[in-house]
Amino acid sequence: MAHHGFYSSATQVEWACRALLSGRTIGHGDEISEAQGWRLAAIVWRLKRRYGWPIQTAYAGPENHAQYKLEPGCDRSRLRFPRSARHMSEGGAQ
Repeated sequence: MAHHGFYSSATQVEWACRALLSGRTIGHGDEISEAQGWRLAAIVWRLKRRYGWPIQTAYAGPENHAQYKLEPGCDRSRLRFPRSARHMSEGGAQ
């Protein structure tokens, strides 16, 4: 998997979108083991701020590790997608 400086690769962004859309609650450990990434907080920030995804953050465990999930009942047909995940949108491109 190619990395682009300090930015997340397209594969990591796609992984995060797919995981969130599937209803999972994800954290950094999930990203490290499944997508070999280390920028989940940056990906989530971008999905929330740039694309308007309604992502909830909770903190778990004694070290307060962030856990992310889509708000229950969010209208997935209204989500905007980053380029690497547009094929997951209902229209296939945005």
